[in-house]
Amino acid sequence: MHRNGIVWPKAIIVACLVGMALLTLVGCAKTPSVPPPTKPSDRVTTKPYTVFGKTYYPLPNADGFKETGVASWYGGQFHGKRTSNGEIYDMESMTAAHKLLPFGTYVQVTNTSNGKSTVVRINDRGPFVSDRVIDLSKAAAREIDMIGPGTASVEVLALGYREDQLPGGQIPSPSSAPWGPFTVQVGAFTQESNAWRLAASLRAKYGEVNVVNYDHGDKRFYRVRVGKEQDLNKAQSLEASLRSSGFEQAFLVVW
Repeated sequence: MHRNGIVWPKAIIVACLVGMALLTLVGCAKTPSVPPPTKPSDRVTTKPYTVFGKTYYPLPNADGFKETGVASWYGGQFHGKRTSNGEIYDMESMTAAHKLLPFGTYVQVTNTSNGKSTVVRINDRGPFVSDRVIDLSKAAAREIDMIGPGTASVEVLALGYREDQLPGGQIPSPSSAPWGPFTVQVGAFTQESNAWRLAASLRAKYGEVNVVNYDHGDKRFYRVRVGKEQDLNKAQSLEASLRSSGFEQAFLVVW
């Protein structure tokens, strides 16, 4: 679904930086590296698209994605119309539009003026207006007290992916959004021994540390993940602790 407005160029910069990081770091075997792209589901697409003469290149995955900016919301005039991923837009569902995040990504959106947060699933493209970074459904906007003002300064944090189609083509209710458990990924290795070595060094301080295998093409990566927290705030504190300890690329993922 396309809405009128002006392209925000920062989104393209974000996409380029992520792409460069993946190309230069993912093969590292001795130190933690940016993990390979994760395929959330067969229905996710990263096909480029053009709006108002500007071409956008959706991110291949949402791992570690955070941004701040202005959120808006869209309601009645689009209710019942098709979204960019083919669903029927329901303004009372917990969904949102984003220019770059893969469809099916769950994100936490926090209104920085009042601290209220909500979780939405990306199923549309936009907003294409000035400095806006995300377009919320009416229901999501209500959750963070944004209906009246129409816009709000927000922080957007990618939480991960969940299969967003239930039997019979149903869309999950807000209660099925991924409120944990969460873990923090600190590195991905091509040599298993390096992953286990890092995991062993972290267990004394952080307790639960796991090595998760991930096959990407003809390569296998060993991802080191720390902790298992049901509470998002505790998981974010763990992420901050790891970053301050030297793991600057640590990021949250859904367990």
